[in-house]
Amino acid sequence: MQRWPAAAEVLEQAGRWAALQRSGHQELLAVGVFGSYGRGTAGVGSDLDLLLILQRCDEPIWDRLRRWDTSALPLACDLLVYSLEEWRSLPRWNPRLAEALLNDTRWLGERPEPPGQLPAPLLA
Repeated sequence: MQRWPAAAEVLEQAGRWAALQRSGHQELLAVGVFGSYGRGTAGVGSDLDLLLILQRCDEPIWDRLRRWDTSALPLACDLLVYSLEEWRSLPRWNPRLAEALLNDTRWLGERPEPPGQLPAPLLA
C-alpha cells in the first residue's frame, strides 16, 4: 500500500523541480506553490498548484502549459503560467485571484514583485 507524501516532502521535491526548470528555461523568473500547499493546509488527496512567472510568453494560455513536464513531482499538478506583464496586470482583470495568490503563494526561490505593483527591480 502506498502512503501519501508528507507536505514537507512535496515542497522539497517542488523546490528541486523549480530549480531544474529555472536552469533549463531562462525565461522562467519565479515559481510558487499556491492553494493548500501554499497555505500549509494540504492533506491526503491535495493536488499541487504551481504558479510560473515568465519574462515573456506569447503562447495562448492552453499552449503554454505543454512545455512544463511535472511528471517527476509526487502529485497531480495544476499550473498557472503568466508572463510578467500578465502578472503585473492581474489585479485589473482578476482581482480575486490576484488577492488569493498574493496571500497564499509560497515562493520556491526568488520572489517576484507583487501583482499590480509598478515596475521595480524585477526580483526582490
